[in-house]
Amino acid sequence: MRSNLKLVVNNPLNKIEEKHFFEKDELKIILDLYAKMVSEGSWKDYGLSISSKQVGFSVFRNATENALYKICKNFKPRNKNLKYLITDTSGKILKNSHDLRILLKNTNWKKLQK
Repeated sequence: MRSNLKLVVNNPLNKIEEKHFFEKDELKIILDLYAKMVSEGSWKDYGLSISSKQVGFSVFRNATENALYKICKNFKPRNKNLKYLITDTSGKILKNSHDLRILLKNTNWKKLQK
């Protein structure tokens, strides 16, 4: 047996990095909207992008096209209204808010597509 292997449990010396992703409630809100838009035939696919600054949920009309929109969560926003964003394919901010539920509820997705 190898004597140089150790089991480390609850090591207080090593800080565990924060996980950067959507919280469970946030992801549920986004996936509920996604399911609604898929049932209407507006959206067909999605993708996730994760970085140290933000996480994004991109929606596609077709899997072979560029994303229509990206719903982003900034981890360290410059101000509170930049915590959640909706951007277009070029990264232009279309809408922003400090509350994801309000942001998605008050967005007219058909109007944004034009």
